[in-house]
Amino acid sequence: MAQPADPMSDPAHAAPGLAADPGKAHAADPPAHPAPRFLDRRTPPHVVTLVIFAGLSAMTMNVFLPSLPAMAAHFGVEYGLMQLSVALYLGISAVLQIVIGPLSDRFGRRPVVLGAIVLFMLATLGCLLASSAWVFLFFRMAQAVIVTCMVLSRAIVRDMVDGARAASMIGYVTMGMALVPMLSPAIGGALQEWFGWQASFVLLLAAGALVFALAWADQGETARRHAGGLAAQLRQMPTLLASLRFWGYALTAALCAGAFFAYLGGGPFVGAEVYGLSPAALGLHFGAPAVGYALGNYLSGRWSVRLGIDRMVMLGTLLCTGGLALSLALTLGGAASVKTFFALMCFVGVGNGLVIPNATAGMLSVNPRLAGTASGLGGAIMVGGGAALSALAGAMLGPGSGAAPLLWIMFGSALASVVTMLLLRRIVARAR
Repeated sequence: MAQPADPMSDPAHAAPGLAADPGKAHAADPPAHPAPRFLDRRTPPHVVTLVIFAGLSAMTMNVFLPSLPAMAAHFGVEYGLMQLSVALYLGISAVLQIVIGPLSDRFGRRPVVLGAIVLFMLATLGCLLASSAWVFLFFRMAQAVIVTCMVLSRAIVRDMVDGARAASMIGYVTMGMALVPMLSPAIGGALQEWFGWQASFVLLLAAGALVFALAWADQGETARRHAGGLAAQLRQMPTLLASLRFWGYALTAALCAGAFFAYLGGGPFVGAEVYGLSPAALGLHFGAPAVGYALGNYLSGRWSVRLGIDRMVMLGTLLCTGGLALSLALTLGGAASVKTFFALMCFVGVGNGLVIPNATAGMLSVNPRLAGTASGLGGAIMVGGGAALSALAGAMLGPGSGAAPLLWIMFGSALASVVTMLLLRRIVARAR
């Protein structure tokens, strides 16, 4: 069935997050699937498997961050060069997500996930054996292929359920996933002090092997195969690109998440250089946003169906911006401390925990036939912007800079997400 070029004519979006006419929206609903049975690949993957998929991707992003200063010393380079391991990883992730979605829509979720995990393990081995910073950065960029698991965990949810129910389930999946970035920096910091920076990558290699075995045993196919090849899938992208709703949700998610990605790029410097934290202490403090993210995702799981995705997204952007405004005010007023800096990062986590599942559900519902493509394209916009903000944060921080440059970048990104969501709500109101 042809999808409307005007997103406002899509009945699934006539009201915030809910279908105006279930009968009309029925044709766009995902096909029925048998109930998931754990370790039965004839059925859709269990929710635990989806959590672990997303968790491996999240752990790869931040488990080694407490080791960045030690890695710079090991390779004999400046911290700014090693910090590129964050920005370049995010940049490659953004590019890959444009292709991952259409590939999985065409060939299926299962083979794409399994292939990506194999490539991830090879890249991780390359990081362990790197003889220079530049070789390490090459393989670190190759590790970004594991973003496939993050992207397709969301697309699989959309294959199984629709609309606000998808937002609720994505919320629960990412709530479980949030435990990983909450714990992995602390684990990485401890591994750094006990064994050195390579230990974090040994952990990633072992985790990749375990997740591959789990995917092989549990992940049944959920996507409907589409004829016409990858080129035909890519030709359908204008359906998404012409949708104001898609852009509204995608940009709101990207800007709110941009505050967190900037934190990934600048937080280790602020913790180690501004507040003098050891690697282990930095790992413990650095996971503060993940605590808030878990709470935000729990609230998304409980309230998205009742309140609608637009209200949940709006609330998330306001919480993220408010927490950063307070942190910036304390820093500029000379009243900030290591405790206030990291504690207020919890608001960034809560805000993103509300925004990302709900905005993602909005993006995927523009054209359910292209759920994988929408997940990949939306993720590319979010992560690509995050890569730029992460690199900017690393470039703005230096001896004597303090935490203010990082907080200004984070606050500006969060405030822009509020403005974008207000514009989206105005578009929706005019279309009624």
